[in-house]
Amino acid sequence: MRETDKHGLFWHWGKLMYRRRHLVWSVWVIIFLVMALFAFQVPSMLKDNGFTPAGSESDNGLNVLRDEMGISATMMDIVYESKDGSSLMTDQAMQLIEQSLSKLQEQPYVTDLHVRQDGRIGNRQDVTSVNVIFNMDTNDALEQYPDIRRLIPDIPSMNIYASGATPVYYDMQEASKRDIVKSEMIGLPIALIVLLIVFGTLLAGLLPLIVGLFSVTVTLGLLYFIALSTDSLSNFLPNVVTMLGLAVGIDYALFMVSRFREELRCQPSIEQAVAMTAQRAGQSIFFSGVAVLIGLVAMAFIDLSLFRSLSLGGVMVVSMSVIVGNTLLLSLLAVFGEKINRYPVIPRRFRRSTDGEESRFWIKIAHGVMKRPVTIVILLCAILITCALPVGGMKIGIPAAEVLPPKYESRYGADLMNEVYDPHELTPVQLVLRADKAYTELDTIQEAEKWADQILKVEGVRRVDSYVAALAQLPTAEAKAGALQNEQLRAQLEGSHLVKGQLIIMQVIPDVQPDGDEAFELVRQLRELDLGSDVNEKYVTGRPAVQLDIIDRITNALPYVVGFILLVTYFVLFIAFRSVLLPLKAVLMNILSLGASLGIVVLVFQHGYLADLFQVTSTGIVVAMLPVIIFCVVFGISMDYEVFLLSRIAEEYDRTKNNEHSTAEGLKKTGSIITSAAFILIVVVGAFIFTDNEMMKAIGLGLATSVLLDATLIRVFLVPALMKLMGKLNWWAPRLFRSKSERNAA
Repeated sequence: MRETDKHGLFWHWGKLMYRRRHLVWSVWVIIFLVMALFAFQVPSMLKDNGFTPAGSESDNGLNVLRDEMGISATMMDIVYESKDGSSLMTDQAMQLIEQSLSKLQEQPYVTDLHVRQDGRIGNRQDVTSVNVIFNMDTNDALEQYPDIRRLIPDIPSMNIYASGATPVYYDMQEASKRDIVKSEMIGLPIALIVLLIVFGTLLAGLLPLIVGLFSVTVTLGLLYFIALSTDSLSNFLPNVVTMLGLAVGIDYALFMVSRFREELRCQPSIEQAVAMTAQRAGQSIFFSGVAVLIGLVAMAFIDLSLFRSLSLGGVMVVSMSVIVGNTLLLSLLAVFGEKINRYPVIPRRFRRSTDGEESRFWIKIAHGVMKRPVTIVILLCAILITCALPVGGMKIGIPAAEVLPPKYESRYGADLMNEVYDPHELTPVQLVLRADKAYTELDTIQEAEKWADQILKVEGVRRVDSYVAALAQLPTAEAKAGALQNEQLRAQLEGSHLVKGQLIIMQVIPDVQPDGDEAFELVRQLRELDLGSDVNEKYVTGRPAVQLDIIDRITNALPYVVGFILLVTYFVLFIAFRSVLLPLKAVLMNILSLGASLGIVVLVFQHGYLADLFQVTSTGIVVAMLPVIIFCVVFGISMDYEVFLLSRIAEEYDRTKNNEHSTAEGLKKTGSIITSAAFILIVVVGAFIFTDNEMMKAIGLGLATSVLLDATLIRVFLVPALMKLMGKLNWWAPRLFRSKSERNAA
């Protein structure tokens, strides 16, 4: 926003923080200590991965299977691998495995336990698996998983891996806890070193870290109480809160501490310096916070608990960073005053020399860029557009165990399963049908045979498994109806979860890759299939259907998300700078940096470039959630630097009315701070690249890359070039929206 010396709301707020400084910091310390007790418990409380498309056709079908047929979506696979390469398909090996699982099978929460015999591919005989189905929901299974895992005893001749949905979710939860600690151990020490170099004194360097830690800890503490009342918060939430809170909190504090030290040199008292810091930097971080919140709020438009969780946590931690910066930090600045420059870690003489050299450096850069604005704009736009080109070929999908590295047993077990079992057989599409009459009736049998024939004719269907297929050796429907009078046969079919009452399950084995566009098209065709009036209810569910419903919810909401972010961001910046073209330019440049960073994410995670360096598994897809998360988070974060830079340029322009001079002065005053802030943010979020969760790796890479491009190519080169080209048009606004002084001057 356009900063002035006129005393406004933030100036009076700064005066209040100065007068109540000891009370403010004391209250914050108490809040921090209390919330820290709850913050550490949050990762253990969040058990939902957030990917369930609640209320969708696939989810409704799974609910029918669970409630009426006793088929739970909560399951696991126990994968056995022979240590010496001997066959595990012998009767002796099978008996040994089954005997070892007798205690697990006796548990009341186990509804089915069987060795997977069907769907094997290849010649490997040294691997087999046991499928276990539970009669409890995912949250209960995750809570009891350590006890369940202990009921799987070691067998000396075999390696044993627990895989499948429940172990994968549990390992993701454990990875989330470790990733927070790991990222902080990597990012915070490097951030402190950079802060000490930037400010040269101990207190000034420590304050931004304090703001970041307070913001994250208090937010996580508040989330503890929210988690007590709901089980729909995603287990990715603590990682994103930590990443955003440290990045934004440190950035905001860096700008405020820098501005305070500047005000100390030109204000007559510490009180005035604090007030003017609030007037200028405090107001800037307020508008920057609003810019970040726009994208985070927009995530809630997507009807998945993952996005709503991240939206909630992001809004809370960014708001907390703004609040902590404008309260705790101002009070600490008021307490320290001139002491902020004591305890040097870099000699004062060297710091002064460096400051002077930096100022001259940024002035030269600004004027050098403004001498060749057309060349700079064309060259940089070409570079950014080239980086963004891979986005056009982006393939999105929903991975499972692939979000974890192979060192986790659930991931390694899943890899073994994919080697030994046909993935088409492991991930069927399920049709849940409710007939007019019981499945034993002759009319229902005849209709079921017609349904199976219709489904088999759909392109992409390999086989249809159903109760009529199980009775295929009987030549006529009448013969099948007669056989179903046998109670033992009915019990066998119902025990196989193929039928119950009027419910009939048809397992569709796809002849296409079970993950990807072909499988999604198959699900769509099955949903459009008209099976006649004898079907009272029809649900198409199973993993491919669930994935399609997730992606549909994302893609259907995406235009509203993007439109909301672009329009509201433009409106907020228009109000802040009272300019028509500056907000438009800011939005367009953010789209360029965002597209370039997404293109780099596609190259790494979809195509595998530099995958070994970042220790990621290239699966040929980009997780469907990533483009949305990166867009929503990066757009706001990138706007931070735009606000900080343009606010100083606008301040100079209001004073001198010289566009080129204002641009050079704005870059001189913010260049080193923006570069330092960007480097710290890159370190903090980039630390997540080296954690264990593939989704957090991608978010970290996308955010770090975008900030790097934003703070170098865009802010240092593209902004001055465009400011030069647009001249006085930068500051044009309709007369109605100009300030009173501007209208009088006009």
